[in-house]
Amino acid sequence: MNNTLFKGLQILEMLAYSSQPMRLTDIANNLNLVKSGTHRLLQALVDSKYVVQDKESGKYSTTCKLIELGSAVLPHLALKQQAEGIMQQLMRDTEESVHLSIQDQHDVVYLHKVDGPAPIPFYTHIGGRAPLYCVATGKALLAYKNDFFIEKIKQNLNPKTDNTIINAQQLEMELQEIKERGYSINKGELKEEVYGVAAPIIDKTGNIIAAIGLSGHSERFTTKTINKYADLLMQAAQRITGLHNGHDPSVNLQRLILSW
Repeated sequence: MNNTLFKGLQILEMLAYSSQPMRLTDIANNLNLVKSGTHRLLQALVDSKYVVQDKESGKYSTTCKLIELGSAVLPHLALKQQAEGIMQQLMRDTEESVHLSIQDQHDVVYLHKVDGPAPIPFYTHIGGRAPLYCVATGKALLAYKNDFFIEKIKQNLNPKTDNTIINAQQLEMELQEIKERGYSINKGELKEEVYGVAAPIIDKTGNIIAAIGLSGHSERFTTKTINKYADLLMQAAQRITGLHNGHDPSVNLQRLILSW
């Protein structure tokens, strides 16, 4: 880890766990840091609004931004826990790798992954990213974004393989098909030998919040297999949707999707 970043995080953690505001000298001494360097790090934390300095006492304390950050993370952690058992079962049923993905900016981020017995080396990892438009979970998320967002994506379609969709009209048709059938397909669009299938996960307000997908070697993803996996993924997404929203997991996912 970057040494400066590590020291900054140490300071932030100390202040977060402290029962009262702290002086610069006490922070530096407790962490065995140079006072001048500690001051610079504190100023950076103040500028980014994670820390505030009292004008009268000069002491430092954390702000509510940490609470906001934690609140943003909690739903993702809950979703991962709710999906864990379903992902494990899906891997056992298909013997393929299972991904749980969310959208961040123009990318898909892999929130969780369960590897099958024959995973593609170095294809994905937890916390890894890929463009929305060229992986199955990404396209399952992208299909339900607003027109303005999709237009921005269509302006930056860069080929990753010969199979990547880089024609804006073709991508638009692809996204419409995903909405109609309720799942997406990736045919070697990020890595030529890797195919994938994915379905969206929906919150109680009807928003697409994540996608669950299967990926594996193209030789194993025949048309028949893809159709089978699509059914399994729709069922898995339906169960996760139900668990996440705290209602009957038999909720009709296809009806929710078609309401878009």
